[in-house]
Amino acid sequence: MNSLPIQLQSLIDLQEGPFVLIDADYRIVTANRAYCESYGQDPADIVGRHCHEVSHHSSVPCHLHGEDCPHQRVFATGQPCTVLHTHYDQDNRPEHVRLKGHPIRGANGELYLGEVVTRLASPQELDCDTMRMIGQAPAFLECVDNLSRLAASEAPILLYGESGVGKELAAEFVHRHSGRSHGPFVAVNCAAIAESVFESELFGHERGAFTGCIGRKRGLFELAHGGILFLDEVGDMPLSMQPKLLRVLETGEFRRVGGTETLRADVRILSATNRDLVEMVQAGRFREDLYYRLAGIDVTLPPLRHRRQDIPALAEALLARLASAGGKRYRLSGEALSKLKSHDYPGNIRELRNVLQKAAALSRDGLIGADLIQFDSAGETASAPLTQTLTTRPAPASTLAEIEAQHIRALLERHGGHRRTVADILGISERTLYRKLLRYGLR
Repeated sequence: MNSLPIQLQSLIDLQEGPFVLIDADYRIVTANRAYCESYGQDPADIVGRHCHEVSHHSSVPCHLHGEDCPHQRVFATGQPCTVLHTHYDQDNRPEHVRLKGHPIRGANGELYLGEVVTRLASPQELDCDTMRMIGQAPAFLECVDNLSRLAASEAPILLYGESGVGKELAAEFVHRHSGRSHGPFVAVNCAAIAESVFESELFGHERGAFTGCIGRKRGLFELAHGGILFLDEVGDMPLSMQPKLLRVLETGEFRRVGGTETLRADVRILSATNRDLVEMVQAGRFREDLYYRLAGIDVTLPPLRHRRQDIPALAEALLARLASAGGKRYRLSGEALSKLKSHDYPGNIRELRNVLQKAAALSRDGLIGADLIQFDSAGETASAPLTQTLTTRPAPASTLAEIEAQHIRALLERHGGHRRTVADILGISERTLYRKLLRYGLR
């Protein structure tokens, strides 16, 4: 297979994960069987090929595509390094990997790159149903790497991120990579549950616990036993419910509403919010002790405007999903793609999906041109008379709540009070918008 000393080849073969040895000219000197199987190659066929041809399906080194190349760093510094990359398997499906590059000296002192490949996300996790995990932007790859590392622990994780960035998808990713992957994943949107039934939803109830209750119901904690309970929009949890949740997190014990039996549940808590919980704690709208229980580790998910280079791949996956649902194939013109990449996406990937859905519906032959790419909040403000803009601009806001209220008020005025349209622009459900309208007195 190669001319390496048998001792060195034996050490390489002992590596359980994919491992490859590369020379100064980017050529593969040897690779273990796990590496060959990852890329669908026979060991005899892989030696002598360029590493970027095998892992990137590219004729040029990865640094020419803007990636951080471990080959360049090791041969320039002689020091080990760790980078995040997107590789492609034998079926040309993307997979996120962590590469650890090590300088290795041969018998005659020549330098080689020894590369350990750790898969962060498999191709099966990047299909059309989970297309929001697609991406190569550094901010995205760093986030995937963080989630992969944190999944192995039992610590609670608080996911921060704007509406539409895929916080529930990130929580499901943690579940699949955790020791609880064989247990249940139970998600609840805290903003979508009325305060009067919140306790019953979390802990369940016994028959006759309240008017109209005709049977026993298991709560979300019971259903999530042995797995993960994901509290989405946890900042919208009623203040009256927070001490009850805190007690369960501290003791692991709870009772169903109307019950006397003490129950226990082994549950790992993940939560998510797009609100500033620290500010809410300071304002007395969120318990400080509960915040520290939930925010064992916090992770911020990058907004789409910080990973614009991922928009083409995301758009392609979204259009493929639309095609499979409607039986019609869609494609973007170059001008349409440029227009998509120039937008800031306050609603993030949810907004991108909505824009493409509308464009696909308007397309007659499957070709989506720039004229069909329509952003609900783009252009309308710019087309308004300057005098009108100046006279209707509200006074400066001093808190995040006031800023949010002013933004919602402006969108309602611009769209004639149409709540569904405003909710889509904000990347939230209409029910969540309705709760915000009540909170800010915007009915």
